[in-house]
Amino acid sequence: MSTPETTGATTWLTVEAHQRLTAQLAEMQGDTRAQIVSRIEAAREEGDLKENGGYHAAKEEQGKLEARIRQLTALLRDVRVGETPSGDVVEEGCVVSVDYGDGDVETFLFANRENATDEGGRIGALDVYSPESPIGQAIAGHRAGDRVVFGPRKTAVTIQDVAPYAP
Repeated sequence: MSTPETTGATTWLTVEAHQRLTAQLAEMQGDTRAQIVSRIEAAREEGDLKENGGYHAAKEEQGKLEARIRQLTALLRDVRVGETPSGDVVEEGCVVSVDYGDGDVETFLFANRENATDEGGRIGALDVYSPESPIGQAIAGHRAGDRVVFGPRKTAVTIQDVAPYAP
């Protein structure tokens, strides 16, 4: 999966997502990082590191924390916060409705998954579909009325509506 760090792409975030992620990054760089360093130091004082489970667990947690800090830093470095897209074409920050052909219409927010406010990948009543997802890659840049095909099963959808996201 590509990230802003690897692609140099600008990512759209809601104001709320930007505030939440900025606070999360500050917490990770401050208290969370300090707590893990303290646990590593305490485990080192116990002696033999080869068989010290607490030391190895803290080091693993430190690695995951540092990776997330790098990810958030890259993401927040180049973002568009709450800018309203035109709604003429599918782009990040749009609410998109697609019809799978049998009257099954799905509406979702087309944006980075970091915008999701719950663990189910939703923001309010909307699912959040990433531009990197198969459907996201297929519909990006298209307009209402366009029919696109995506995925290994050649799923076809018709874009019914594209509108700017409004919280």
